[in-house]
Amino acid sequence: MKIICIGRNYTEHIQELNNEIPEEPVIFIKPDTALLRNNNPFFIPDFSTDVHHEVELVVKIKKPGRHIPLPFAKDYYDEVALGIDFTARDVQNRLKAKGLPWEKAKGFDHSAVISQFISLEELHNSNNQGIHNCNFSLQKNGVEVQQGNTQMMIHNVDEIIAHVSQYFSLRIGDYIFTGTPAGVGSVAPGDELCGILANKEMFRFHVR
Repeated sequence: MKIICIGRNYTEHIQELNNEIPEEPVIFIKPDTALLRNNNPFFIPDFSTDVHHEVELVVKIKKPGRHIPLPFAKDYYDEVALGIDFTARDVQNRLKAKGLPWEKAKGFDHSAVISQFISLEELHNSNNQGIHNCNFSLQKNGVEVQQGNTQMMIHNVDEIIAHVSQYFSLRIGDYIFTGTPAGVGSVAPGDELCGILANKEMFRFHVR
C-alpha cells in the first residue's frame, strides 16, 4: 500500500506559500508508517517547532492499473475520505533552501491522518455533491481554518490518477491525497482538529 500525495493543487494555497503554479501534478510519497487512524491523537515530533495542518480529500484505489487513460480513471475508485497531510514546515523550508529532498518534513510517523471512507454514492447523497464538486473544511478548536471545494483543484481527481499511473503502478488499497486549499497553519498541544466533508464529520482528534 502506497500513500501518494499531490502538492500545489489549489491556487490560493500556492500563493500563500509563495510557490509557482506547476504545469503538472507535484507528487511525493509517504510511507505506510505515516498513517494515523481512528481519531487517535497526533503527537508533535521533537524535531519540529512548526508543524502545519493541510486538510485534503483522499481517494482509495480499488483495482490495479498503470498507464491509465484519462477517460478510464473514474473506474479506479469508488470511495473517498478526508485526511490531513501534516508538514514540518521548518524542516521543509530548511531542506528546500539547500536543494534537498523534503521527505523528512512530510513522511514522518503519523503525518498522514485519514478518516473512515465513504462511497461516492454516499458523498453525492449527503448534499448532492459529486467528487468533482464537493465541499470540505477543517476546524481548529471550533473555528474553521481551511475550506475548499474540489472544483478549485488545478488537477482534478481523474487527471491525478491518470498522471500518477504513468510513473507508479497503482495497487488496490493505495491512497491518493489530492492537495490542500489555502489556510494551512501551525498546530499546538491541546488543539482539537475536526474535518468535515459534504456536511459530514469525518474525524475529530487532539494534538499532543
